[in-house]
Amino acid sequence: MANQTIPQSRGVDAFDRAILRIIQRDNKTPQRVIAEQVNLSAAAVQRRIAAMEKAGVIAQNVAVVDPDAMSLAITAIVELHLRDERHTTVDPAKALFRDTPEIQQCYYVTGGTSFVLIIVTPDMRAYKELTRRLFAQNELVDSYRTLVVLDRVKSDLAIVIP
Repeated sequence: MANQTIPQSRGVDAFDRAILRIIQRDNKTPQRVIAEQVNLSAAAVQRRIAAMEKAGVIAQNVAVVDPDAMSLAITAIVELHLRDERHTTVDPAKALFRDTPEIQQCYYVTGGTSFVLIIVTPDMRAYKELTRRLFAQNELVDSYRTLVVLDRVKSDLAIVIP
């Protein structure tokens, strides 16, 4: 669902926004509880959630796993510069990064940098091997810079819903 666009016919109203505020914090909140909080019936909440999923407003339903619990000790933020910004360079890079499970987030950005990546690995050796494969031996990549995270102060994908 992540690549779907919102159809023009489906607007997001105040009830939808209230529902979204709740479920982006805890997607397992029972629909009857949501219904009580937003003053709708549970059936109406269920229909609205289904419609927002179908429309792509709700992009995913996932469990957020603590990297420390999985012994993933290294989180790195990588600033990457491609050799050029032609689509014949950018598109294969996007595909490579999208298909690499260690890359948790990937952003194609402006400002002189091509991509900003968030990478999670179990240790520095695994990170080194990954960077060798993805960056050092990749003819599309001009250069990269790594920032190793010392402390995860905040990690959240929730957005402010007006």
